[in-house]
Amino acid sequence: MSSSLPYSVKDVHYDNAKFRQRSYLKVMTQNLLTGSRKRYCLSCSTGKFLVLLLIFGLAYLFLTSTPVHVPNQVAKVSESNEKGEFKINGGINFKNLWRRAPRLPPRLPPDEKGSNTSYHIDPNMLVSESLWFSRQQKVKDAFVHAWSGYKRYAMGNDELMPLSQTGTDGLGGLGATIVDALDTAMIMGASDIVSEAGSWVEKHLLDRIKEKGQVNLFETTIRVLGGLLSAYHLRAGEYGKNFENEGPKPAVYLETAKNLADRLLSAFTSSRTSIPLSDVVLQNFSAYAAPGGLSSTSEVSTLQLEFNYLSTVSGDPKYSVAAMKVLEHMKSLPKVEGLVPIYISPDTGDFIGETIRLGSRGDSYYEYLLKVWIQKGMRENNNFTYLHDMYEEAMKGVKHLLVRKSVPNGLVFVGELPYGSNAAFSPKMDHLVCFLPGTLALGATKGMSRDEAMRKSLLSFDDLENLKLAEDLAKTCFEMYEVTSTGLAPEIAYFHTEEYSEQGLGGGNKKSKYIDDIIIKSLDRHNLLRPETVESLFVLHRITGNPKYRAWGWQIFEAFERHTKVSSGGYTSLDDVTSIPPRRRDKMETFFLGETLKYLYLLFGDSSAIPLDQYVFNSEAHPLPIEGNTPMK
Repeated sequence: MSSSLPYSVKDVHYDNAKFRQRSYLKVMTQNLLTGSRKRYCLSCSTGKFLVLLLIFGLAYLFLTSTPVHVPNQVAKVSESNEKGEFKINGGINFKNLWRRAPRLPPRLPPDEKGSNTSYHIDPNMLVSESLWFSRQQKVKDAFVHAWSGYKRYAMGNDELMPLSQTGTDGLGGLGATIVDALDTAMIMGASDIVSEAGSWVEKHLLDRIKEKGQVNLFETTIRVLGGLLSAYHLRAGEYGKNFENEGPKPAVYLETAKNLADRLLSAFTSSRTSIPLSDVVLQNFSAYAAPGGLSSTSEVSTLQLEFNYLSTVSGDPKYSVAAMKVLEHMKSLPKVEGLVPIYISPDTGDFIGETIRLGSRGDSYYEYLLKVWIQKGMRENNNFTYLHDMYEEAMKGVKHLLVRKSVPNGLVFVGELPYGSNAAFSPKMDHLVCFLPGTLALGATKGMSRDEAMRKSLLSFDDLENLKLAEDLAKTCFEMYEVTSTGLAPEIAYFHTEEYSEQGLGGGNKKSKYIDDIIIKSLDRHNLLRPETVESLFVLHRITGNPKYRAWGWQIFEAFERHTKVSSGGYTSLDDVTSIPPRRRDKMETFFLGETLKYLYLLFGDSSAIPLDQYVFNSEAHPLPIEGNTPMK
């Protein structure tokens, strides 16, 4: 790790409340009762007399002393004390004399004090909950606007082309936007959309699955299978009470999911190894490798949450067995400090090449190591502990090999190793990498708030270090938005380091402090309405409670509204975020409804909605319940 990084061994020495405070009286009494002096003193009558004298003397001092400050509510004897406790005027409560000394509250490590806490917050960020509720409603309005364009011009197609006012099928023709948006509509309480989307699924999706041709295993699993399973769970639980008359019964979603998964299983059964093939022909249950014969590491390792949950609710283990064999096999493969290449061969089962990155083709491998372990209940010494071990090893590798600081202003970023760990480092960071702050925070506290985890002494040094890195990276991800003229992030950014620099490739916002730190090349300036940054802001706000993450999220949402909204309905991707007005791309990705707007809505809402200690989000933001937890109330 670079010596300039803000993580040091001195943090190990902070106290994480591993001991209990003891009073002076307790210390003296314990020494008298357990020490060698006890045997000496009590062996003679004089010693016994002195011990009794000492005890009575201490009691007298306690009863007659007057504290420096006594709260008004205990300074007098209460005439109406229902419990009958006798209180002396000086504030002594006999019951309190025998109370166990309280446990010390956990303390933040040195670098956490005075930074990123609720005690040092810009007052402008402290807005009322009622205002956040109104902002949440604006996100819902945006979702309705996006759906209206899709419904009007592309209903049944995978995606909307809002400028051309037509639809396109780039994901196999399964109506991906409909299924991706369904649970978002349920969470937002958009009953009309729940009815329209659910009715389409009931009437058309099963026929589409039986008739359609080739689809990508990964994309179909996270978007369509994940969307169906999340809709099934929400519709069958407390959320479903709001939609009893909208859309089909929960069983429709489950049966459709099973039919789809049975066909997707051919990617596993057609492979010679535990690594599935990349593409499936749904109509005839056949599967094929991608051109070149390789599969993406992230794609084959981002199927397990969905297949595991399907096995749980269907009672058929075949789905989970097939998917989990992938991770079990990967456990045995050689790695570089827990990091893995971005390609794997379904023919040999081996990693191919040396390229290591947390962007495309690598990202969700690391995400699912943690989330599958969480889904399985996070129990120690169970059959899934190896996943958490792999995750922790990988995060240490990330910090050692991939984390750097930019110059001149020190933004913390995650780069790449295009030719392996023994070759040159690249200061390139995809927007996709902005999933990492949320994953690091989730891994640190396991979904509970930081305050609760600190009170329970559950945070190790590594957890605190990862949480700090999460907050630093989230700032970097936000500055990738702030540095551009439109306030929207590019697809890829490079960072100015001591070894790497390019001039004239800034984001366009000359007011940004980091205009000289972030480099945006001409081919990387597009924005696809991606969710990764707002996903991490949502998770970090839930875990830290810091209102700055809401403020940042609102700023991003406003930029989407200004530059990507299409008046006739829908939102569009952009070609260049560094110029105003930005050139438009004419595409509304399904994940804008399935992820981006969902995370923004949850960011601005109450933390009781889809709690992180009861749910785990798949890579397409479809919430699935953690095993052993009851349905959401």
